[in-house]
Parts: sequence; structure tokens; C-alpha cells
Amino acid sequence: MEKQDLNTDKNTDVLAQEFVQFAVECGVLKFGEFKTKAGRISPYFFNAGLFDDGAKLGRLAEFYAQRLIESGVEFDMVFGPAYKGIPLGAALSVELARRGRNVPFAYNRKEAKDHGEGGTLVGAPLQGRVLIVDDVMSAGTAARESIAIIQAAGATPHAVLIALDRQEKATENGQDVPYSAVQYVRQQLGLQVAAIADLGDLMQYLEKRGGGATDEVHQRVLAYRQRYGVDKG
Repeated sequence: MEKQDLNTDKNTDVLAQEFVQFAVECGVLKFGEFKTKAGRISPYFFNAGLFDDGAKLGRLAEFYAQRLIESGVEFDMVFGPAYKGIPLGAALSVELARRGRNVPFAYNRKEAKDHGEGGTLVGAPLQGRVLIVDDVMSAGTAARESIAIIQAAGATPHAVLIALDRQEKATENGQDVPYSAVQYVRQQLGLQVAAIADLGDLMQYLEKRGGGATDEVHQRVLAYRQRYGVDKG
């Protein structure tokens, strides 16, 4: 499905619009004032931890699976990085199996287990082309950690699937850099990245809702995008 930037009369990405609405209805995507890891005051916040029951998680998995299929990304197994990536990767794996593709799934622990099977990896052995599943990508730190784990196991970190691409400048040593975490992972680390929705989709959702307080929200998100946003790519 073709996606163009809003500044060039972006075509509507139906899946992305449905996902943004779903995230708002679930309270996962909120508007207000929120401090980010980079210390910025963001007018919106995405908290995937609030996909907190079976119905929400099942619907989320459908969005992940559909975007993954549309992206054409090829992969051999799914990896969910601790902690939020664990239920996301598991839910996606279940949904893929429901759709007829049963793939191996693994995740990591933050601390190594010193009894039982031991180690930090749980699930299927890491092998082949690995798809990393997470919620958002703020600095690319989690992606780099996952890449190191996957490579250490002798597998190939191949692609990343996230829910929301914030499309904003990453930070290094406390300073803004002219590229986003997603762009860094694509261009510097060489991985494909697919997102269910991005900031442009959020802007379009706000524009279509229109009226009253939503206009104010739209203006604040637009101002934030103009200050911290990056070009798509």
C-alpha cells in the first residue's frame, strides 16, 4: 500500500488510520504533556503496556501481522526483546499461526537464569533471518541490544517490526541528531523496518477528526513535528 508524506497530499493508509483510532480508543495513545526519554515535552504518548487484555492484544496482533504481510519482509523466526517485546512477539506468532504460518518464537531475559536451563534466551533457538518485534523505537538502543544477542547466537538480525514510528530526531550524548532511530537502524545497521503507523498517520487522523479541542491537539502535535521531526525515509 503506497504511503506518501502529508506535505505531498498523502494517500490514506487505511490500516494505519484504523490502528491509530484503535490505540486512542484503548487509551494507549494519549494527548497532553509527556516527558520523553530525550527530555522533550511531547504532546502525545504511546504506551503499549495498556494493550492489557486478551481482546486488545489479539487485535493488536492482527495489525502487526497485516502490516508485516503488506511489507513483504521475509523472515524465518520472531524475536521479542525484553520486556515489552515479549508479549508483542508472542501475540504476533500466535496470529501468524492462525493465518497458516507457524514460525519459531524466542525472547530474552534481562538477567541470566542460574538454574534450570540457565542463560538469557528462552524459546526456539535463534537461527536464520530474525524479525525483531517491539512497540516504538526511540533511540535504537533496544534494536542494537537485540542485534548483538541474535548475532552472538549465530543468527541474522534481518528486520524490525514496530507499532509506531515517531519520526523524530534521535539523540546522542544528549544532543539532537538529524536522523531518527528508525533511519539509523535502516541506514547504519542495515535492517529493514516496518511500522503499523507513523507520525504522519497520526497527523492525518487528527486532521480528519477536526473540531474543538482536537484542533488544539493537532496544532501542538504539528509544532512538535516541526521542531523535532525528520523527513520520511
